[in-house]
Amino acid sequence: MEECIEQRTCESFSADWWRGIVKALPIVSGYIPVGFAYGVLSQKAGLSELNAVLMSLIVYAGASQFVAVGLIAAQTPAISIILTIFIVNLRHLIMASALAPHLSRWRKRELAAFGFELTDETFAVHSTRFSKGMPPKTEIFATNMTAQASWVLGSVLGIVAGGLISDVKPFGLDYALTALFIALVVLQTTNRIQLFVALLTGMLSVALLQAGIDRWNVIVATLIGATVGVVIEQWNKRQSS
Repeated sequence: MEECIEQRTCESFSADWWRGIVKALPIVSGYIPVGFAYGVLSQKAGLSELNAVLMSLIVYAGASQFVAVGLIAAQTPAISIILTIFIVNLRHLIMASALAPHLSRWRKRELAAFGFELTDETFAVHSTRFSKGMPPKTEIFATNMTAQASWVLGSVLGIVAGGLISDVKPFGLDYALTALFIALVVLQTTNRIQLFVALLTGMLSVALLQAGIDRWNVIVATLIGATVGVVIEQWNKRQSS
């Protein structure tokens, strides 16, 4: 009897694990090429192979890693790099807060492990999945771990290839992360309000950049766009009630 219970438990664990891996496959298809681009650019910026890999293991934030590589290449002071990355990563507070109600019964160490591997892409997957019902923890962590493993793999491949590519501009590698975020926004845009907010935020970011507000343009535009989106949704709810 005990052997049957253990066998069913192992089968359930294996099934949950594979479901989590399958959920991560769309992320993997984007992370490997974008991670490759990061690996190549990190070598052009002068990072050592070890530091480049450690950044993917410890920092694990695509946008921040690309920003850091650019700042390092520009010989920006360390304190400025740290503060910039901190500001860029503040969006993780919003993403984690949005998922927090679904994880209220989790232990602190589980929350810490989940939060460490939470990215824009895994947030998109989890927010969609959680709204339909809470999946097993094994499935959730399998998705996160598969995503990060693919990012690290892409980074390593890019680091290895970095010495073979003399000029990255013809390959458009510096645009890889932007392309990934555009695809993510398109997939998440399901109604007219979201489309309006996405277009408004994009145009505001470009306008602020043209006005000379460099580096802060994306953050300011995002805050304005998100605020407008919340106001519109609240107004629609009041009108329909």
